[in-house]
Amino acid sequence: MNILVTGGAGFIGSAVCRHLVRDTEHSVVNLDKLTYAANLTSLNAIENSPRYRFVQGDILDRALVADLLREHEIDAIMHLAAESHVDRSIDGPGDFIQTNIVGTYELLEAARAYWSGLTGAKKEGFRFHHISTDEVYGDLPLDDSLFTEETPYAPSSPYSASKASSDHLAMAWHHTYHMPVVLSNCSNNYGPYHFPEKLIPLVILNGLEGKRLPVYGKGENVRDWLYVDDHARALALVATKGEPGRSYNIGGRNERSNLAVVETICDTLDRLSPLENGRSRRELIDFVSDRPGHDLRYAIDATRIETELGWRAEETFETGLEKTIAWYLENPEWWRPIREKRYSGERLGAAKAPAA
Repeated sequence: MNILVTGGAGFIGSAVCRHLVRDTEHSVVNLDKLTYAANLTSLNAIENSPRYRFVQGDILDRALVADLLREHEIDAIMHLAAESHVDRSIDGPGDFIQTNIVGTYELLEAARAYWSGLTGAKKEGFRFHHISTDEVYGDLPLDDSLFTEETPYAPSSPYSASKASSDHLAMAWHHTYHMPVVLSNCSNNYGPYHFPEKLIPLVILNGLEGKRLPVYGKGENVRDWLYVDDHARALALVATKGEPGRSYNIGGRNERSNLAVVETICDTLDRLSPLENGRSRRELIDFVSDRPGHDLRYAIDATRIETELGWRAEETFETGLEKTIAWYLENPEWWRPIREKRYSGERLGAAKAPAA
């Protein structure tokens, strides 16, 4: 298949592009605006592949998208381009409304015009895969309840509200225009190439440098953690084998409180790269004021994708985190320019904890 990936220079998008080029026979066109969290060096491993092309551009540019769809005879769109940082959405929601809602609308319309002109097997096999988050469901109590595909939407932040809106747009285009849309909602991702404003990479890098490790509130908020390469495999399955009009929840079945995540990172770093003074990095943990509307718990029931598409998460939280920390230790040339030029750990942690 010829697949258009939007936001393919971001954290999850780059993992999807690497997976498609390395592990499948599909061809990839990566459309990315290159905003602050995008990084083309995350794609160095595939940039010279004849089955990969990068295009800098905006999903709001309907004419550009239309040209790419026609030129590359696209068979599927995997839509990952989005503003995704909760704290940023609280401070400035406008970009989230514009990119996540209006941008999705423009992309859907470009796709609908293109799909409407297809015929035969090409039209039948086309897919628009909208990639979203479990945050659209709101939050859960500290019990054994789980988000399913039937859980009502109850977004809590401007970010999750914008993603909920885009989910509804995508499915409305399926129900109204019969466009073959599939939807997926994932739990918190982590892994290599993660921009260091998010919880796990920021704690790893602050911990390496012996800086404080800010944690919201008491660190009791719980997330289900999904290794990014496991997610990329799942997304490829949904895009190519998912049933139109159906949604798929993707989770790692790895629930951890934020405090437990930070403590595990501390202990792993102490083992792999001890501080010179011999201190435990747990001593660097600094509890800060909670953020507004902080959801208590997310947890995904991934039964549908496991039973219908045969996907399973391969990494436990412990194995995935070990791989992630080892990658950051071995690849300072990727993250150091970001820390030095754009977002130092002190700046990120000065008033707030990283999002999770």
